[in-house]
Amino acid sequence: MKRFNITVNGKAYDVAVEEVTGGAPVATAPAAPVVQTAAPAPAATPAPVAPVVTGGTAVNAPMPGTILDVKVNVGDTVTEGQVLMILEAMKMENDIVAPVAGKVASINVKKGDSVNSNDALASIQ
Repeated sequence: MKRFNITVNGKAYDVAVEEVTGGAPVATAPAAPVVQTAAPAPAATPAPVAPVVTGGTAVNAPMPGTILDVKVNVGDTVTEGQVLMILEAMKMENDIVAPVAGKVASINVKKGDSVNSNDALASIQ
């Protein structure tokens, strides 16, 4: 039997897992919860999504994460593939690039904002 400490929704549990070979699976009740000494960090609230300028090409978040840096400003001319901003997701920095060449019509996020998948990050005309 192996023992593990597992945290679910900010609450720690001490669980024991037994490997079963052959036969039916065995279900056991979880052990008593472990008391945490530090309070869990509050969940980040997603940034409000500003309306996207119509007629342009939307640049959406490919995955949930946090905006680490915005490399362009509204009105800047960008080329296809140019880095617009850096999105941190799963401890990795991801470049968000311009899908088309054009002029930045809107930027809907700022440094430090949390975003969800498909949130509008910017618009290019």
